[in-house]
Amino acid sequence: MQSALRLAARPRSVIMQPTTKCLPMDCTYCYLPFRKMNHLMPVTVAEAVAAAVNPWAADDPAFEVVWHGGEPLATGREQLATLMSPFKGAQHSVQTNAALVDDAWCEFLLEREVHVGVSVDGPEDMNTHRVTLAGHPGFRVTMRGIERLRRHDIPFSAIAVVSDPAPENAARFYDFFAELGVTTLGVNVEEEEGVNRGAKDSDPVRATEFWAALADAWRAHPVIRLREIQRVLNFAGAVLGSHDTAPTPTSAPWDPMPTVAYDGGVVMLSPELAGFTDARFGDFTTGNVLKDGLDVLVAEAEERTSWIPEFWQGVDACRATCPAFAFCGGAHAANRYFEHAGRFDGTRTRYCTTAKIALLEGVTRHVRSHAH
Repeated sequence: MQSALRLAARPRSVIMQPTTKCLPMDCTYCYLPFRKMNHLMPVTVAEAVAAAVNPWAADDPAFEVVWHGGEPLATGREQLATLMSPFKGAQHSVQTNAALVDDAWCEFLLEREVHVGVSVDGPEDMNTHRVTLAGHPGFRVTMRGIERLRRHDIPFSAIAVVSDPAPENAARFYDFFAELGVTTLGVNVEEEEGVNRGAKDSDPVRATEFWAALADAWRAHPVIRLREIQRVLNFAGAVLGSHDTAPTPTSAPWDPMPTVAYDGGVVMLSPELAGFTDARFGDFTTGNVLKDGLDVLVAEAEERTSWIPEFWQGVDACRATCPAFAFCGGAHAANRYFEHAGRFDGTRTRYCTTAKIALLEGVTRHVRSHAH
């Protein structure tokens, strides 16, 4: 049976990989295969992407070009400015380890009104996986960059990877980001993806307790937007609201979420697949923007991409068997592939258990405990 879930006609954002280098960091959980190499995106790739993005951005002022998939600041200011210049009307954002942030970078970001996301995993003792290329702890160099951002009054969000979702650490974890002054916090439980095959199995019970404790901490001091909790609240609002009009993962089309690698190759749905190859599916790309327009690749993605039909089969299997499907909508493609020995039609993954099911159950538990 072919899945009723289809890709949306256009994305809400595009992820751009200006360089593969993650200088100066070498995080032990990183999924990127070429992070120690310095493959740079040529301006011809950015120009080709902009040809499709600019009309999309004209229709959608919130359309975002996300510079990610390496350390974008390692590209250098002059080169990154050149890559950004063909885009007209789109918002730009960078996801950075902040180690290279200095006054000149702050001026660059302010001048171009770039949204900034920082990768940091909480207090210093929770950052043991974030090390430099020399093997030294990376927390203090990241914090120096964050202090520069704060000194220049540049707002920033954060993404944290939690390798051990321990409930006893949840409040201290949340308080760190609240004191840091982040606008939004995204929490990713460490995943088995790409070259990171060492992610630990997390106890689902402890993971559920972690999300419940995190919700408690947030409710006690709701000064930042917590991405995962907001997703649960949005889902609850959609379920309790008009079921005929409220979009849920089972009714809304999938955002194709194209990732454009440094060489122009385009991977749909899962940025984590970029740079990898498979005996059955090749390099996972739908095509290359130097040969076909990004708008064409998005429009024809399901016909052009060899692995997507198998992925839809996995989504259908989840829909038929998983009670949490209405919230989750099906596991991410990369998690299926890397956790199910190179197949996209498997069902439950470690990511599902700790980052979706445990999240839903933990936040629900928090709501029930505060119902009276």
